[in-house]
Amino acid sequence: MGSEQGILQVQDGNGRDRLLTWHNGERAYSPFSHSEMDRRQDGLRNLMADMSLDACLLTSYHNICYYTGFLYCSFGRNYGCVITPESTTTISAGIDGGQPWRMTHGENVVYTDWRRDNFLFAVQQLAPGVKRLGIEFDHVTLDLRERLGDAFPGVEFVDVGQPTMWMRTIKSDEEIAHIKTLTAIADLGGEACAQAIAPGVPEHEVALASTGAMIRRIAESFPFVELMDTWTWFQSGINTDGAHNPVTNRQMGPGDILSLNCFPMVFGYYVALERTLFCQTASDDHLRLWDVNVKVHERGLELIKPGARCGDIATELNEMYAAHDLLQYRSFGYGHSFGVLCHYYGREAGVELREDIDTELRPGMVVSMEPMIMVPEGSPGAGGYREHDILVVTETGSENITGFPYGADHNII
Repeated sequence: MGSEQGILQVQDGNGRDRLLTWHNGERAYSPFSHSEMDRRQDGLRNLMADMSLDACLLTSYHNICYYTGFLYCSFGRNYGCVITPESTTTISAGIDGGQPWRMTHGENVVYTDWRRDNFLFAVQQLAPGVKRLGIEFDHVTLDLRERLGDAFPGVEFVDVGQPTMWMRTIKSDEEIAHIKTLTAIADLGGEACAQAIAPGVPEHEVALASTGAMIRRIAESFPFVELMDTWTWFQSGINTDGAHNPVTNRQMGPGDILSLNCFPMVFGYYVALERTLFCQTASDDHLRLWDVNVKVHERGLELIKPGARCGDIATELNEMYAAHDLLQYRSFGYGHSFGVLCHYYGREAGVELREDIDTELRPGMVVSMEPMIMVPEGSPGAGGYREHDILVVTETGSENITGFPYGADHNII
């Protein structure tokens, strides 16, 4: 421990450390090059210059991961990253040791638990004399905002949550390559799901088989990787009515509608594979509804291209559902952006395929097409139907990078 990288080791009046550096071991492997990470940080600095900001304090999982490569585990503690025109420094709690420094593209400073305000003290040391400080309005709590005001009296706080979200929506070549690797791993998870499906098997056993297959492939695919947050939701019967319903111990039976949801998470990047399936057989009513949803899905895939507006895509697909008297069963938008996000953090909400989003798709965006209808219990063909592919928007159209098949010809198991 020390200050060899220029971060001051600071103690309180009792000789206890308030801030320190903890450079333990060597820097860890990252799938992204130094030039890629510099590109992201330089882009933020250009934004800071345009907004006349002296510094930015990032606090969210997704922005700290995107700009530095470090994905923190909060456990009730504050984490941050201060970016100035000259430096990038993550702020982590002492409980994490040297791991944050090993993962950070930049510097890291550790605050201790000896005083309650040590996190804010670290921000003060890293951003002295600031007059305009960028913070994430969509992440900073009312409590932290009040404490920041006390720590930086007279400073103007400016939102960078929305501008950084727009920066993240356009993926680099390295990001797209990484997302393609993960999508292939999701396909593998889907295969493991399908192989585990049988009457009498509970949902959680199918999910365990899928998650285990994906985690093992992730471990094999990178020289070094933190294995965290990869998971599978596998739903059956009435549990298919929600896209994010948790796994249960319900046992599936012949004729049950099923939902497969595979989510590999690597270096903070999330992808998904979602499919409708049936256990052994499907009724005529189920087949009819499934076929409608597949047709909506296929038309949606055709609509993903540069220049298309998110709201226009949703409106056209709505008309297809309405023609079959199914629009009232649609439960959410038709797709969303992919990148640094997860079920418990982050969202690139400006690129969602919903009626109230006017964003125009651009090359470099990565979006899903995932139409879903939920037919209530007791109705013919009851259950939730959802197909989900991931597409990269190109200069001339889009590339579908999901390989696992969909539809009745493949997924009656």
